[in-house]
Amino acid sequence: MSSTTDKIKGVANEAIGNVKQGIGKATDNDRLRAEGKAQEIKGEAQQAVGKAKDAVKNIVDKA
Repeated sequence: MSSTTDKIKGVANEAIGNVKQGIGKATDNDRLRAEGKAQEIKGEAQQAVGKAKDAVKNIVDKA
């Protein structure tokens, strides 16, 4: 997977996670809130992977 794909999927997962958390909070659904938090964290991790891939690519390109 490319760094751009990782970052896009990360942003999407973060957004969906935030929506789930909001719905869970509005409906007092702890399970949905927890799912949303987990998905948000997954998205943050995916974005970090994408950024790390970019950093490695930049280092290799400069070498």
